[in-house]
Amino acid sequence: MKIAQIAPLYESVPPKLYGGTERVVSYLTEALHELGHEVTLFASADSETKAKLVPISPQALRLGSFTDFFSYHILQLQEVLDRAAQFDILHFHTDYLHFPVSRLANLTNVTTLHGRLDLPELRPLYQKFGDMPLVSISRSQRSPLPMAGWVDTVYHGLPLDLYQMGEGKGNYVAFIGRISPEKRVDRAIEIAGKAGMNIRIAAKIDRADREYFESEIRPLFELPHVEYIGEIGEKEKNDFLGNAAALLFPIDWPEPFGMVMIESMACGTPVIAYENGSVPEVIDHGVSGYIVHNREEAIKALKNIHNLSREECRQTFEKRFSATEMAKNYVQVYERLVAEKGHIVDLQQHGYDESQVYIGEPDPKRA
Repeated sequence: MKIAQIAPLYESVPPKLYGGTERVVSYLTEALHELGHEVTLFASADSETKAKLVPISPQALRLGSFTDFFSYHILQLQEVLDRAAQFDILHFHTDYLHFPVSRLANLTNVTTLHGRLDLPELRPLYQKFGDMPLVSISRSQRSPLPMAGWVDTVYHGLPLDLYQMGEGKGNYVAFIGRISPEKRVDRAIEIAGKAGMNIRIAAKIDRADREYFESEIRPLFELPHVEYIGEIGEKEKNDFLGNAAALLFPIDWPEPFGMVMIESMACGTPVIAYENGSVPEVIDHGVSGYIVHNREEAIKALKNIHNLSREECRQTFEKRFSATEMAKNYVQVYERLVAEKGHIVDLQQHGYDESQVYIGEPDPKRA
């Protein structure tokens, strides 16, 4: 297939610094290329890919001295529109920005939504554009917008060789994520302490969360079982996660996916997570981790973490969350949408309009 991947321009693909969406776009683009598809990536000029790159901004917008981020995204949209006839399908990762153009031009397209959707302003927008085909990254992510044009759920994936299985002999539990109220590093610190374990925290502190960190979290970093090592990159994650006995993921919000969970599994490290958002879809309870509901259950789970097999954690990752598996699942989405679009065009030639044809529904087999 001839596939266009349209990435946000805030970070490069893959990102030089933090950028969850851009990482996924990179893994997907490379995996599709390896499967033999003709892939074109619309991204910032400092992106790197084995596919064809159409550069838009001279560099990732967050790394430059740009004052108007939207101008480059409008330019990107026009570049995609100019080349649209070259592709079987356009895969957008830029939220709803393209909706009016894609509808007006009758483009064969799909959009993966990567973030949280429980914002009140989004509901009327997705009601208005209910014909836009959407892919969710978990079934849970859909719940605020059940009326939207969902056609499938495709879970994120990582390259199989990105991480290697570790032995978990570091005598600590790990926490990775932002220092923010919804990530609940305070819970993680308490759980580790009550279970008699050391905890190592690799996390960034955004400007918006600085006050929360100073008032609520900084004092906890003085506890004897706590070690804060700051933000880490891809190169450091394998050792950090692979040497941990477990990853603590005690979130307090509807996490759309949670990449760190599958990163941990790829390192053979089981996850102890609160049952919020995507957690029940990602973690196989009793296999790749434990799903808990309160502090007492988390402490008990941590004390019993040795009962889980690190080999099974890794095998679960390989089976369910590889980049190749993600790419194959997206190809099925592409093929179905292309076939349905052709069906609509054929019906239109016989006097029907698109509003009379029901073309998509969530796929329960993979979602």
